[in-house]
Amino acid sequence: MSRALLRPAAAVALALATALTAAACGSDGGAATGGADETGGARPSASTADGTHPVKHFRGETAVPDHPQRVVVLDTDALDSAVTLGVTPVGATTVAAGAPLPDYLPADKVKGITAVGTIGEPNLEAIAALKPDLILSSQVRDEKRYDELSKIAPTVFTETTGPVWKQNFDLHAEALGRQAEARQVEAAYRNRIQDLVGRLGGAAKVKATTVEMARFVEGAPTRLYLNDTFVGSIFKDLGVGRPANQDKDGFSLEISPEQVDQADADVIFWSTYGDAVKSNQKKITESPLWRNLTAVREKRAYPVDDNLWMLGIGYTGAGRILDEIQRDLLG
Repeated sequence: MSRALLRPAAAVALALATALTAAACGSDGGAATGGADETGGARPSASTADGTHPVKHFRGETAVPDHPQRVVVLDTDALDSAVTLGVTPVGATTVAAGAPLPDYLPADKVKGITAVGTIGEPNLEAIAALKPDLILSSQVRDEKRYDELSKIAPTVFTETTGPVWKQNFDLHAEALGRQAEARQVEAAYRNRIQDLVGRLGGAAKVKATTVEMARFVEGAPTRLYLNDTFVGSIFKDLGVGRPANQDKDGFSLEISPEQVDQADADVIFWSTYGDAVKSNQKKITESPLWRNLTAVREKRAYPVDDNLWMLGIGYTGAGRILDEIQRDLLG
């Protein structure tokens, strides 16, 4: 396998966040537009006389304001979508009671957002008190609450999150009336991917190096993430090689401390959820099996931000992950 991928480079890649900010600021929300046509271009959607447009989503079709002003988001992917598109929600759920909003998002873009419960357990009274004109969530999080949420405000559901983040972003953009901005964001991401692949030595060298994401989880086995995940989709976009035991559909391969040899790869990105001891992170990373992994022996095993890599599900989060990949592989 080629090691040329890992050579240092003095140049720093263009930050995706800059392009996203420019895209988000490029419009003040002009005429509402609908989904993309078969050629990939935006097509106008029907806008009614009362300033609403219909949005088809997982739970049916909902009339939403052309330019919603008071948006509540109930998962991190919807929060990323809104902020990326230049919309600051009035309310959002957090990962745990009292937890802050994801700190990878620009502080000025999440300032003033009111916490409305936790993901999967939103506080309906707190949501109603904000008088939202649009609620964004998903079936996997709030299936049983859809009818109640819809009584508060027009509610748009995706089916799930994770590997379908790009499709979800398109739906969020349609609901927010920000499809023109969305096309710019998507183009900026494609350009960033192309730029980073070039800096890493080209597609062939990138493909020749196997890359994985490992996560030490308190109270659960260590996870090696497969292709049907957010990080798996980013690896696919980059075109990196994948270890044979992880280059498959599905969520994760779970391993015990005695199975660490299954984590062998040229490059390992790893994170920890919870306590380093209770998650077995300390035990594993100090073990002979871990030290014998190719990436560890060659000093290419990199700790990364767990909140970002696991919760930054969207274009801004993906851009920050590409920043970390570039930082680690190129210096």
